[in-house]
Order: sequence, then C-alpha cells, then structure tokens
Amino acid sequence: MIFSYLDVRDKGRVAQVCIAWRDASYHKSVWRGVEAKLHLRRANPSLFPSLQARGIRRVQILSLRRSLSYVIQGMPNIESLNLSGCYNLTDNGLGHAFVQEIPSLRVLNLSLCKQITDSSLGRIAQYLKNLEVLELGGCSNITNTGLLLIAWGLHRLKSLNLRSCRHVSDVGIGHLAGMTRSAAEGCLNLEYLTLQDCQKLTDLSLKHISKGLTKLRVLNLSFCGGISDAGMIHLSHMASLWSLNLRSCDNISDTGTMHLAMGTLRLSGLDVSFCDKIGDQTLAYIAQGLYQLKSLSLCSCHISDDGINRMVRQMHELRTLNIGQCVRITDKGLELIADHLTQLAGIDLYGCTKITKRGLERITQLPCLKVLNLGLWQMTESEKVRI
Repeated sequence: MIFSYLDVRDKGRVAQVCIAWRDASYHKSVWRGVEAKLHLRRANPSLFPSLQARGIRRVQILSLRRSLSYVIQGMPNIESLNLSGCYNLTDNGLGHAFVQEIPSLRVLNLSLCKQITDSSLGRIAQYLKNLEVLELGGCSNITNTGLLLIAWGLHRLKSLNLRSCRHVSDVGIGHLAGMTRSAAEGCLNLEYLTLQDCQKLTDLSLKHISKGLTKLRVLNLSFCGGISDAGMIHLSHMASLWSLNLRSCDNISDTGTMHLAMGTLRLSGLDVSFCDKIGDQTLAYIAQGLYQLKSLSLCSCHISDDGINRMVRQMHELRTLNIGQCVRITDKGLELIADHLTQLAGIDLYGCTKITKRGLERITQLPCLKVLNLGLWQMTESEKVRI
C-alpha cells in the first residue's frame, strides 16, 4: 500500500483527509505495538477509544491544535504521554485535561512546552500521583514553587529533568530533597536527576542532594557554573551514584576530582569535558580512587601524555574514553592507551592534532575496539595530522 512509504509526519497529514485514509495510513505501522504518534489537529474524538481497544498505552502528540482532554478522556489507561515540543500547550489546556486522578500514567514529557508554569505542576502533583518520569527540560517558567508542588505530590518519581529551568535555585532542590518536610515530603525515590544549565544552583544544592536523595544513580550538572570543588565533597559519599556529568562546569578543577576520588563513590561514568581547570593531576586522582570507571570523558581538558601515563595502569575496567580536542596528546599517549586499556571499546580523538598514523595504528589494534571517532583530523601523504 502506498501509505506504507510515508513517514509519521506525512501519515499524520494524510489521516486528516478522511476516516478511510486515516485507517489505511496507520493500519500496519504507527499503531503496531503499544505506541501511537498523532497530530492532534482535526482528529476525530472517536479515534482515541479505538486506540485504547488496539492496546495503545503510549502516545506522542506531534502537534496540538485542539483540546488535550480528548486524549485523556478517550484513553483512561494511558501509561505514557509525550507532549515535547508542543509550544502552544498552556496551563489552561493542561488544566482541562487533568481533572481527575489518572493512576495508570507513569511517564509525562513536557520538554520545551515553554508556556507551562507552576500552575500546571500543581495539577500534575494532584492528579498524577503514580508518575515515575517527568520531563520538564526547557520549561523556563518553572520556579521553586513548582518544585515544592512536585515534592508534595509525586513521591514515586524516579526520573526528573529540569534542564535549563533558569529560575530553579538551591531552595527548589531543597524541596525535592525533603529539606522542607513541614511543607513537602520530597521526591526521595529519585534515581535520575538532570539539572543541566540551571545557573542559579550552588554547592548548597549538592549538600541537599547528598542528604536527601540517597537513591540517586545518575546526576547531570553540566553547564552549572555556580557549583565548585567544595560541592564535590558533598557528592563524594553518595553510595548509589554511578554516573556524574560535570561537563562545562567552569569552577571544577583537579581539587574537585580529588574530593571525589577520596570519598566512597563507585562511579561507573564521569564527564569533566570542557572544564578548563582539569589537568594531568585529575588523571592521577582518578587512578587512585575512581579506577572502577567504565566511561571517562575529558574532552578539551589540559591533559597530556604524562597524565595518561599516570592513569592507564589502574583503569582495567574502562570501556569508553573521550579525549577529543586534548591537543597535548601525542602518539606516545595513544601507545600507552593501546598497551594498558585493553578492554577499551570506544575512543574519541576528535581534534587531537598531534597524533599521527603511527599512533592510530596502535589504537586500532585494541582487541575490543568498536568505535573510533577521529572527527576533525585527516591524514596527509607525509603522515601528519592537520585540521
């Protein structure tokens, strides 16, 4: 059938023509399994009970030009609702949709729904008590009050994304961590927390996190310019934490890495890329106290072959190493990596301008290597590297 050659967006357009075309375009593709992707424009409200009957439990709304309440009313057993990028979704629209408890809903994605405010979070906290995943990345009108509402109502939440929520500060993180028990219990079951580009956060937030969010496994603090080395002391004894992202945290230096290494962490992944104050001493600290890492990212850090030499002999479990744009790394560093990091499956050498064919030949001999990113460089006839 000709409709089978269309992508999801074009099928959405075709489905608006008539019921026959709608059924034909979606019959064997988009509705297969348990997920549907829809353009909520002139869709017939009778469509949603049909989805329910087909066993559809997860819905992504690609565009929103009529009431969201049609979806909620027509699919009472919905488990996942993705509204990411629906720029015209407002508090009013969401308020009309969430008017009673929806115990089946576990996942809600509101990323880039920029008109959503704390008012919507009040509705969500009141009626979506079983929510486990909440995506709010890019919802720039969310404030600490909204986090208080989340901490009050969403006690089963396991994953929360607050990327670029510019108004969120230490107070809001304190709410999530249960520091204001008189007002809200907190989201103490959180395992995944993204705070990327939340510029108002300081080391006090890390103190709150270490005290209250003891089940946290993944913490993304990338681009948080307000945190410093001192904050790493608070994180250094979080026993459950296995992935920490500090990318582009300008105030993190070798001292911060020392604090992490001296604690009781069992990190599996660490990203300190683009931290200008990270150098060879960090690699020595990692070898001493974070030697169990499986993934390490140091892109654009001030490391050299000497730092590589101080680290590689202890990192027996390392599977991924990202050292792109580390312009002091030469063939000697690659030879050390090839000799000692024998379990390495992926390495990023993007923009390493001092490596040559000789070093690359050693790297390609790694027995487990599957991914080699060379990016900016190209080999000349004289076997030199240039950009």
